[in-house]
Amino acid sequence: MQTKVTNFQGPSYNYLEDFITEIRSKGRYVLTLEEVKSKFNLSDKAVNQALYRLKAKKRIAQIRKGIYAIITPEYLRQGMVPPALFIDDMMQALNKPYYIGLLSAAALYGAAHQQPMEFFIVTEKPALRPIRNKKVKINFYIKKEWFQEDIRKIKTDAGNIKVSTPEMTALDLIYYQESIGLSRTLTILEELAGQMKPSILNQTVRRYPHVTAVQRLGFLLCIELQLPHLAAPLIKFIAEKKVLPIPLSTNKQRGGELNEQWKIIKNIELESDL
Repeated sequence: MQTKVTNFQGPSYNYLEDFITEIRSKGRYVLTLEEVKSKFNLSDKAVNQALYRLKAKKRIAQIRKGIYAIITPEYLRQGMVPPALFIDDMMQALNKPYYIGLLSAAALYGAAHQQPMEFFIVTEKPALRPIRNKKVKINFYIKKEWFQEDIRKIKTDAGNIKVSTPEMTALDLIYYQESIGLSRTLTILEELAGQMKPSILNQTVRRYPHVTAVQRLGFLLCIELQLPHLAAPLIKFIAEKKVLPIPLSTNKQRGGELNEQWKIIKNIELESDL
């Protein structure tokens, strides 16, 4: 049972510093406004003043309204801890299911080519506004549903985080290509391929809700990257679905040569950065 602290005799932010130490002892990097109000019997003004002092001392940094990252000494210079250390606690505080995906998932598998400057989260509706400030940039993408078989738990200093498997990461990169760019995606796929398994990919594509992403991924793996062992399970899947022709890039005009096997109109020239 949590004890509520009342009737302060000294500066309330000192008590908050002790509270932060208590939170860190549990392995957490997140402080929320709600838990401060629950713990301490303070007016809103007093709470805001205490939080302001802690921000000024660089003990905490605001992530979004009512949610703060606890800055530990090793991250004092940056003024922010890596998102992987606070994202799980933040999404729990927001009561939103999530997984780390796209470029951020690829980076965790060593396949980002260059470390992304932004963090990528997939969640459900209603949409969350992106987080944009000098210290952190987090993008939120919406998906109606996903299967737990396509999510891994990866251990960090703050506990487990949820990350899309390499196979679902590849499909998501294709599906959200307008945000990532196909040439960049091709480079990442080339690095990510070593982490992907044909047997798992075969199962993942059958759960994935967007067949067009499977078509485009199959074309890139088979034709552009020359990885027939990964493309093989997708060939059978596409044949079963009897798909219609679609353009490779959703950002370009439809004109281009049609690949009959994948029913892909190659309307863009791609080149990997590797």
